[in-house]
Amino acid sequence: MSKLSSKVAIVTGASKGIGAAIARSLAAEGAAVIVNYASSKAGAEKVVAEIQAAGGKAVAVGGDVSKQAEAEGLVKAAIEHFGRLDVLVNNSGVYEMAPVEETTEQQFHRMFDINVLGTILVTQAAIGHLKEGASIVNIGSAVSRITPAGSAVYTGTKGALDAITGVFSREFGARGIRVNSVNPGMVETEGTHTAGFMGTDFEAWAASQASLGRIGQVDDIAPIVTFLASDDARWITGELIGASGGVR
Repeated sequence: MSKLSSKVAIVTGASKGIGAAIARSLAAEGAAVIVNYASSKAGAEKVVAEIQAAGGKAVAVGGDVSKQAEAEGLVKAAIEHFGRLDVLVNNSGVYEMAPVEETTEQQFHRMFDINVLGTILVTQAAIGHLKEGASIVNIGSAVSRITPAGSAVYTGTKGALDAITGVFSREFGARGIRVNSVNPGMVETEGTHTAGFMGTDFEAWAASQASLGRIGQVDDIAPIVTFLASDDARWITGELIGASGGVR
């Protein structure tokens, strides 16, 4: 039997990159998946089509996680389509790198609203539907440990997620709900290509910092999330799991 058979999952920011890989991985283990997107409906529908072609269940649902009504709408969609909710993956995130002298209020609020407030709002909407044995997985980042120059706001959001993961694990532990964070290093995604990181000295530097000598791929991250979503991880909560190839 598949590890997530009969489970229902929401993956925020799942139209591409790490989120899309997580959605596909959860579905491959039997979960029905709400594939959330903020702007790329076509991307989310492509992920849904891939899941369905492989025999899985998925629905694309738009919504800005930083807006309370839209966060609530994601959870409502899960209940309406699949009747329950067992797994929440808070993956939505944005990043902009800039020295502190060049950081703007707009950048600060955009990153904190999506990366931090979005996680709180979706969890707030979901928690009343999650039962004993449910799992929440936040997608953090290795930057909260390595604190690279030029990333004060982005790293601040991921440090906040580390703290929130610990708090949530204590708040929800008595209900039998587990909360963990997966913190990737640099991963090749559509976003890293768009940002111009790939094929540059920055990519080479990132690879050199990893004990395994390369940057990550989305399929390096997704199975870790699927493990945490499953009963195999039933005794794991409040953990920050580095997924960086050994970056320290």
